Amino acid sequence: MLKADLHIHTEYSFDCTVSLEGIIDRCVKLGINCVAVADHGTIAGAVKMKEMAPFKVIVAEEVLTPIGEIMGMFLTEEVPSKISAEEAIERIRGQNGLVCLPHPFDRMRGIKQKRRSLESLVPDIDVVEVFNARTLPLLFSDRKARRFAEKHGLLCSAGSDAHTLREIGHTYVEMPEFNGSEEFRSALAQGKINGRRSCPLVHVATTSRNILRSLKLTGRRPSG
Repeated sequence: MLKADLHIHTEYSFDCTVSLEGIIDRCVKLGINCVAVADHGTIAGAVKMKEMAPFKVIVAEEVLTPIGEIMGMFLTEEVPSKISAEEAIERIRGQNGLVCLPHPFDRMRGIKQKRRSLESLVPDIDVVEVFNARTLPLLFSDRKARRFAEKHGLLCSAGSDAHTLREIGHTYVEMPEFNGSEEFRSALAQGKINGRRSCPLVHVATTSRNILRSLKLTGRRPSG
């Protein structure tokens, strides 16, 4: 059986500084033997980790669209950000990838459109992330995601959404072995989600990195 953390980030994401080597070592230590590397706007880190890691790596990407992030899984080509959700989905499907909605009902990071409009995308969605370790429990966003997935008969996934080493493995899916996207569907359908929340303070670290990155890009320094 696999212990699959189906949503992690690496130093190839603009808001993460964790090295590929560090992630691999942490996963081996924890017994996480499958990860979906879903960096923001790039598959470069995922492709490189797949070559390095002694365990299964799913090449994924969080693609920023006007309505929020859409995750492509089992990608062979990078999908550009800031395109429409419909085009992102078309590009993911065009390379036989799977379309996943990460944290879809998170008020800060979820899909920014009404439920009726979101349901119009259902025929093109394969997977819904129903437990994200970084979501705040009091907002019940994961519960809404699970209800949405079950209502439409969509596969349920889960991940730590780790941006730091300590977060890796906070959430994982225990599932059978698989090869390729079609076997993944069957394996995920049999999966059991094991999860706990990350400390809400992890968002502070991520926000700080974003601010520092913006300052470096603009060449500005904070006043005072």
